[in-house]
Amino acid sequence: MGGKYRITGDKYPRMRRPRRRGRLVLLTVACVALLGVIGWGTLQLIDVFTGDGRKASAAGSTAGCATKTTASSTAPAAAPLAPGRITVNVLNATPRAGLAKQTADELKKRGFRIGQVGNASKEYDKKVPGTGVLLGPASALGTSLPVLATQLPGAERRTDAARKGDAVDLIIGTGFKSLAAKPDADRALALLARPQPTPTAQKKSC
Repeated sequence: MGGKYRITGDKYPRMRRPRRRGRLVLLTVACVALLGVIGWGTLQLIDVFTGDGRKASAAGSTAGCATKTTASSTAPAAAPLAPGRITVNVLNATPRAGLAKQTADELKKRGFRIGQVGNASKEYDKKVPGTGVLLGPASALGTSLPVLATQLPGAERRTDAARKGDAVDLIIGTGFKSLAAKPDADRALALLARPQPTPTAQKKSC
């Protein structure tokens, strides 16, 4: 080239490729995002192996544990009456003669107080197919009748709200053979007087 555009000398300007700053910025942003994801993932792993891991372990141990219920003995609301405080009327509803007196004598030996001894009323005479009926006032349902029932376990228990007094009736039915054996009756009385355990707390054992 000639004129004013003529190049003189032995040095020529270098033709450099323009720097792509946009790509550098994008690469930087990507690195920062990657580091953020790695950090978040690390925190999640730590939480799994520390917090949630403990929860899962606790849940697993709970599922594999057996639950045991402990009980504490508490006194019953009302102690059963002693046989000597219970008056029993022995009434025979069967055709067998002398059965009421025989039964009354045995009950007396076992400590019960004996009231009337004789035949049952028309309401019950020959109308009790089972071993017997224990009849008393409503207040006797949780006091006298359970004690008397230890002597004749198969007897039916009934109450009469209109009945007055504390005496109870033992009405002998046609299925009656004898009172319960004294050792068995004594054991039943002991169980009746024994405090019943009530569940109070639960414990887990693995």
